Amino acid sequence: MTVDVVLIGRNEGTRLITALDAVQGQARQVVYVDSGSTDDSIAQAQARGAKVVNLDMSVPFTAARARNAGFDALDAPEIVQFIDGDCALVPGWLETGQAFLNANPDVGMVTGWRSEIRPEDSLYNRLCDWEWHRPAGDILACGGDMMVRASLWRDVGGMNPTVIAAEDDEVCCRFRKAGWRLHRLPQAMTRHDAAMLTFGQWWARAERTGHGFAQVHHLHPDYFRTEVKRVLVYGLILPLVALAFALTVPLLILPILALYALSLFKGQKALLRDGIPPCDARKMALLLTLSKFPNMIGLARFHLRRLTGREMRIIEYK
Repeated sequence: MTVDVVLIGRNEGTRLITALDAVQGQARQVVYVDSGSTDDSIAQAQARGAKVVNLDMSVPFTAARARNAGFDALDAPEIVQFIDGDCALVPGWLETGQAFLNANPDVGMVTGWRSEIRPEDSLYNRLCDWEWHRPAGDILACGGDMMVRASLWRDVGGMNPTVIAAEDDEVCCRFRKAGWRLHRLPQAMTRHDAAMLTFGQWWARAERTGHGFAQVHHLHPDYFRTEVKRVLVYGLILPLVALAFALTVPLLILPILALYALSLFKGQKALLRDGIPPCDARKMALLLTLSKFPNMIGLARFHLRRLTGREMRIIEYK
């Protein structure tokens, strides 16, 4: 079976050039889907022989819409590798993923490990790098870099274009419900450039994560259940209880602070277990604990949009 590549992006600059150069000669077809770039992304893609699709920007943009458009532009695909425009394919991955799908007919999607290109640039990049490195084996879901059987993609109708975050988790839920196994190989697949250098960028990304938790959980109540409960407890219930105690019995705030301290301790312990240096582990654990607040904002934003019938628009951090 042949492998085609779909790249999506908007104003990725040199990141897109790196992504396009990395797939040269490795795939039967390369489609680049541009989402309203104002830089020279389209020209760079055309110069490298990619088929360019301009996404209709009169409709709210989502990464899911872009990937669907890229798939639809392929000519008789069999296996499709989806890559974000800020990622570079690791040499040898396409052959490895393709061979695994050929050898395992019950596996509908295979993925590998994503890593950060410049983790040294910021603590936020290093946190992303840690988040990407999940255990290999059969999985429930993965990120947007995935290799999928074209027949499965067609069967489930592709990604849900209204899901603005965690659209990859959502489609993986439908892959599994269609009866397919999903698998992560212990091999490098892509190198990602988060370019996340400020606290504000991290906060916006955490809001988007919360929106994704809420929307996908709403569509698939068995998925993200733990994550939504955790956000509700640490991002809403405990702060409200603390506020009530502050107005009545201030000393009762101490047990609530102890719960946050316990969460911080558990997060740091997990990071240390994964080989994160102690200094980074302390700071990352603090961010993981703090993230419940922007997560809660994102969760609330989704339900407000849902209840008022407003459009689901993306939350960008770069």
